[in-house]
Amino acid sequence: MTAKTITLNNGVEMPVLGLGVFQSPPAETTAAVEEAIHVGYRHIDTAAAYGNEKEVGEAIRRSGIARNEIFIETKIWISDYGYNETLHGFEKSAAKLGVEQIDLLLLHQPLPSAFDRTIKAYHALETLLADGRVRAIGISNFMPDHMDRFLSETTAVPAVNQIEVHPYFQQSELQKLNAKHGIHTQAWSPIGGITFYREGDSKSTLEDPTILKIAAQHGKTAAQVMLRWHLQEGRSVIPKSVKTARIAENFDVFDFDLSSEQVAAIHALDTAKRGGPAPDSITLETYGRPIPEA
Repeated sequence: MTAKTITLNNGVEMPVLGLGVFQSPPAETTAAVEEAIHVGYRHIDTAAAYGNEKEVGEAIRRSGIARNEIFIETKIWISDYGYNETLHGFEKSAAKLGVEQIDLLLLHQPLPSAFDRTIKAYHALETLLADGRVRAIGISNFMPDHMDRFLSETTAVPAVNQIEVHPYFQQSELQKLNAKHGIHTQAWSPIGGITFYREGDSKSTLEDPTILKIAAQHGKTAAQVMLRWHLQEGRSVIPKSVKTARIAENFDVFDFDLSSEQVAAIHALDTAKRGGPAPDSITLETYGRPIPEA
């Protein structure tokens, strides 16, 4: 079994469920990706800043699955923003992955403190798209106040905006804005992998009573319910794990449906509090670091 696909705004098909490798140690990444491909995943999400693109590429080569059957997504880090710098960032990522073409290439952050560099970086992505070096391009962590200027100064509408979305932080208005422009919303941290704080209590989405009740009604886990919620809402997801059982569990979400009442109950859990860093806090001064050559 392989994941279902969606069609992006430029006609490219992308599997709706992929394996994320954020914070996956390089020593564990190859085995995790190999296991995911064995289970049926055909979409792998990595990034230059994760430091494990080489291991992702190695796993794909070892899998025995044809390259054109695996959807590879990666991201340019802010240190490589700028037109020529981003073109070189692509070369570094492609070489580490061991591929000539990347399926989806994103700008990892909006970098509003140096937005001119962000625009130049996206122009480089547009060049790579026109040259066929990438099949689709997009953005990550772009908020509504970044979008107007960004869309007015670029040509190719992003295929994807990858943002933090989970039951405790749903970003509904941003999702609507993405949809208005034909930009697909992809959820990172789709099962709320961090511990979130709600009214003074430390609590994980995996322990939420509402989600656990829905899970029991379907004979599924809390994680599976959250992933199913995303898919029914039209988002793609990239859950992360290096554990064999969890990798398989996260993929087993295509054989049940949540009722409209269950979806509404999950919607009611929104706290409007993000778990990851605020995009405007990501600056070259605080997060800039050189991305190694291949």
